[in-house]
Amino acid sequence: MIASLPMYARSELAGAHERWWAMIRKALLARNIPAPLELSQAMDEWDVWLSPSLILSQTCGMPYRIFLHDRVTLVGTPDYGLDGCRPGFYRSAIVVRAGNTRQTVEDFATARFAFNQTHSQSGFAAAYRHCAERGLWFAEQIKTGSHLASARMVADGLADIASLDAVSWRLMQRYEVFAAELRVIDWTVPSPGLPLIAGPDADADMMFDAVSEAIERLTPEDLEALGLRGLVRLPAADYLAVPNPPSELLDANELPERLRTDHSSPR
Repeated sequence: MIASLPMYARSELAGAHERWWAMIRKALLARNIPAPLELSQAMDEWDVWLSPSLILSQTCGMPYRIFLHDRVTLVGTPDYGLDGCRPGFYRSAIVVRAGNTRQTVEDFATARFAFNQTHSQSGFAAAYRHCAERGLWFAEQIKTGSHLASARMVADGLADIASLDAVSWRLMQRYEVFAAELRVIDWTVPSPGLPLIAGPDADADMMFDAVSEAIERLTPEDLEALGLRGLVRLPAADYLAVPNPPSELLDANELPERLRTDHSSPR
């Protein structure tokens, strides 16, 4: 059995995530659904999401719509109470150095764009869509591996601009000193947030109820730390309707071998 809550994992939130999982596990066991004692936070995310032993995890909207939607059960979407977004939705903050005098995304057309990976909705796909609607794409891109690394590269002057998941950006503002060296110049269009998924044979309603119950039982302190407001049901169609960047921009080397020949044509 495998479970993880990897998408907003930080050392400062390890205890809160562990307590949330303990509550989820208790609610699952009460419904006769087996669950591991501990989260597998250090496991490769694809190994978790594609595991036949998957109990519960959180993924990104882009991997879900391209690769996972017909392999897993959509449980629900955590609501992080983000400004400018309806429950369960999120968006990306487009950030630059605070001292940079350029004011619009169009002003950065010849700039160096830092992104976590090409199969990231908030770090890459949302930014591509935002730019495409304005008739541009960045002249240079550099892959960093994480939102935190992208933001730090901009703060350090190694990149000019980055697109950051709004929850990740909120956490950086809370915990990272360098966040004060950045400013938001725009926000992307909101899209469905990072969904919780379970194995293909899971009972979606029972899983949803268990996670919802766990959220209700968290302390106000843990709810505030995690930014959780609740769990909402978004249909799979909402995720599948989000457009993808052109396939030639996507790096297949980010994927496990078993998926490299199963790359659906992006919309």
